[in-house]
Amino acid sequence: MFVAAVHAEPALNDGDLVFQTSRSSQSIAVQRATGSKYSHMGMVVHRHGKPYVLEAISTVQYTPLDQWVARGIGHHFIAKRLRDADTQLTPQALQQLREAGGRFVGRPYDLVFGWSDDSIYCSELVWKAYDRALGIRIGTLQHVRDFNLSDPAVKTKMQERYGTRIPLDETVISPASMFDSPLLVTVSEQ
Repeated sequence: MFVAAVHAEPALNDGDLVFQTSRSSQSIAVQRATGSKYSHMGMVVHRHGKPYVLEAISTVQYTPLDQWVARGIGHHFIAKRLRDADTQLTPQALQQLREAGGRFVGRPYDLVFGWSDDSIYCSELVWKAYDRALGIRIGTLQHVRDFNLSDPAVKTKMQERYGTRIPLDETVISPASMFDSPLLVTVSEQ
């Protein structure tokens, strides 16, 4: 008798990074500027036994994972985890990570991708949580000038946000840079 193996997706853990293609008005510009199909991300945090995504949308907030997934194009997402999570993400480290991310809850979304803490965008939220809690820098910081600013969709969005005063030297972290980090491994794709 042949018994088929059942394949279950791995459970998502606190601290996992989740990436999706957003339906937002800036998604195409982010994708083209960064060369990535993923334009939005967040960090998994369990609350009351259920998975949530700590994310920056209109404000920094906790969104139930199923609702977060449903907002992405095709309900597709990829989850990544620190390569050495078993040793790095101890219970104490996870608590520090949750607290560092939680300090941003309620802050407005940063439409101009500034590096201050006054307002926050998605990848900035996760990058700063990891950096401040654990000293782990996922992805390479860049400047606005490092991206493909010649694409028409990018030009239009830049004009809308900045007019003629584009902050080319502003420090930024993109979902693409974090997605490509060698510190991460893929644990789930749906």
